[in-house]
Amino acid sequence: MTSALDSASPEYRDAADTMRGKLAELDGIFAQLAAAGGDKAVARHRGRGKLTARDRIELLLDRDTAFLELGAFAGWGSDFPVGGSVVGGIGVVSGVECVILANDPTIAGGTSNPVTLKKQLRIMDIALKNRLPLISLVESGGANLPTQSEIFIPGGDSFRRLAELSKAGIPTVAIVFGNSTAGGAYIPGMSDHIIMIEKQSMVFLGGPPLVKAATGEVSDEESLGGAEMHARTSGLADHFARDEQDAIRIGRRVVARLNYEKLGPRPAAAVAPRYDEAELLGIVPGDLKIPFDPREVIARIVDGSDFDEFKPMYGSGMVTGWARVHGYPVGIIANSKGVIFSQEAQKVTQFIQIANRQATPLLFLHNTTGYMVGKKYEEGGIIKHGSAMVNAVSTSTVPHISVLIGASYGAGHYGMCGRAFDPRFLFAWPSSKSAVMGGAQLADVVTSVAKASAAARGLPFDDEANELRRQAIEQQIEAESLPLFLSGLGYDDGIIDPRDTRTVVGLSLSAISSGPIESDRTFGIFRM
Repeated sequence: MTSALDSASPEYRDAADTMRGKLAELDGIFAQLAAAGGDKAVARHRGRGKLTARDRIELLLDRDTAFLELGAFAGWGSDFPVGGSVVGGIGVVSGVECVILANDPTIAGGTSNPVTLKKQLRIMDIALKNRLPLISLVESGGANLPTQSEIFIPGGDSFRRLAELSKAGIPTVAIVFGNSTAGGAYIPGMSDHIIMIEKQSMVFLGGPPLVKAATGEVSDEESLGGAEMHARTSGLADHFARDEQDAIRIGRRVVARLNYEKLGPRPAAAVAPRYDEAELLGIVPGDLKIPFDPREVIARIVDGSDFDEFKPMYGSGMVTGWARVHGYPVGIIANSKGVIFSQEAQKVTQFIQIANRQATPLLFLHNTTGYMVGKKYEEGGIIKHGSAMVNAVSTSTVPHISVLIGASYGAGHYGMCGRAFDPRFLFAWPSSKSAVMGGAQLADVVTSVAKASAAARGLPFDDEANELRRQAIEQQIEAESLPLFLSGLGYDDGIIDPRDTRTVVGLSLSAISSGPIESDRTFGIFRM
């Protein structure tokens, strides 16, 4: 590929400055995540001789390997702590790529709230679909009782997924660092391998106060559910550790003895892009109405900036083609002009079919305002062609990765494999926006309908009040389109620095290759 990007231009500098500002905002939230439950809670936790959740993960991982954190901003804008009181992601343990879920006991004792549950289920889903062993670092008081109505019934899904993982031959390991009470007791109870720590791990369905209230029996925590009891008497504990570091050491040995191997394709030798990944900061304009060439993004994330474009002269509003990222083959689908016309939809549909025939994963780079509307385009069959593209995305069985780099509006979000279309991973740049349509357009539609309705009924209409309403709606939609808002709802797996895109996509493809890349190569009926 040959780049035409001018990193010295005012347009580039403005876009890069805007991106840096958005990244600075994220840095502030990362600082909140690092602070966990706050200085006092962390100091109290360390005073008990315990490691924090992130310390435990760092010791568990192989030295100098990456950790792809998932759902870091879950719960942003809600009544619950950002991050959902749990740290989760993908990392390498004893040479094996694993999914790791760690309760943060410095936040409300590690109890699970609705955000915790949603994030936990999503990460367990990633383990199941990508055939990745799951390691649970457990220290939780169970459900956050004031929110029990929101988590009790759906919370059972976490136990079902542990059983599904085990049934699928995907190992599950639980290292218990503290209390694992009530429903939380079933996390180790349903795991394949359980490690408990002397005079620290406590696993019981009901603690001493509940047992006394229910049966009148008086007991202490150690005899009721301590590590030694479970190692000697109940048999729940498979391994007995002396302290946290010993438990992590044993956990690493358990993973090393799994004899777990990848079933997917081996990567070829990775070749760095010809162009600087740092230049990704200034490619997407601050105003998403200004077009940009996604080839400039592709040139900075694929191996050797080597990209074989498919149908470059047909449906030029979409860029499709073949490349490798960190040695893994991938088909790329990227929006070029924002609006998707019939030719673009037909081109993408064919490309998806070919990718399935070749069993090649697909990477979607979003920057779309949706499918084209208007009399001419309706007559030209935009519904048929857009539906065929959505059909192809829906029934494609090769793994999909989506990265929202610009706009992702309306049915275009669906056709580009949005969250509802089950991509293996979905990430967002800070520059992205996603909603049913742009804020200005949505506000105009709502207020125009209101004005037309009043006219049809012969009612007086207040144009000034309607304009205030239009502005309020536009502001609301703009706020709800931002990546932090959507990430807080769990609609992506993380907001990433554009400069990390190649690394994140490479880690995702590596995780995907833990299982075989398969395709049944069948599709439904496309309306031609």
